[in-house]
Amino acid sequence: MLKLNNIEVVYSDVILVLRGVSLQVGEGQIVALLGANGAGKTTTLKAISGLLRTELGQVTRGSIELDGKRIDRLGPEDIVERGIIQVLEGRRLFAHLTVQENLISGALAHSSRHIQSDLDMVYSYFPRLRDLRGRVSGYLSGGEQQMIVIGRALMAHPQLMLLDEPSLGLAPLLVAEIFHIIQQINQREKTAILLVEQIAQAALAIAHHGYVMEMGRIVLDGPADKLRDNEDIKEFYLGLTQLGERKSYREVKHYKRRKRWLG
Repeated sequence: MLKLNNIEVVYSDVILVLRGVSLQVGEGQIVALLGANGAGKTTTLKAISGLLRTELGQVTRGSIELDGKRIDRLGPEDIVERGIIQVLEGRRLFAHLTVQENLISGALAHSSRHIQSDLDMVYSYFPRLRDLRGRVSGYLSGGEQQMIVIGRALMAHPQLMLLDEPSLGLAPLLVAEIFHIIQQINQREKTAILLVEQIAQAALAIAHHGYVMEMGRIVLDGPADKLRDNEDIKEFYLGLTQLGERKSYREVKHYKRRKRWLG
């Protein structure tokens, strides 16, 4: 389905951010892209969705393919037409519009005329939004706003959804709820999802495959269950020792300097 072939991304013709990134998202898969802030995860999503062009960035080497056809030379509007929708980090919505107006705006990216049935589909995943459909979106909680932006993306019937940090700023119970709904969407709608996330445990719990990114490179990948059992992932990203105990911040900092994949 989606394939990134050794891509490099440069901003403003001088800043090299991605350094030979290759990854794949199969039909109907959830793929987790893990890494710390500044690793290049969001840049990877923007390279796929075409939004790099709005930030003076470009793919300078390699290629991005959807169903065997190159899309890295297309504009973001053309990529949306091919079924790729990005949910941006930070809950970007139309704060002055109501919940339902925000959702309907997502339908503009799809030719379906069945807006009411699409709204009912979104409300089946997010029942809370049905009760709030007449409320102005900017006054809602962070969790409710996150539900809106995911629901708005669903209105476009995406073939592939790019989710950027859906857990950002949310309480643990809400994070668990959002990730459960993401898994339901994948299973029921057969929507493939590329999930960028810093909470490795939550992401790997629902993903089929995972990639770990550091300093603009993919340094580790594998089936999600294998990554969950990987000692490097446990120790650095989950903060656990081999005995299953929490590590101190000092120990984690020391471990960062000796990670096997950077050696």
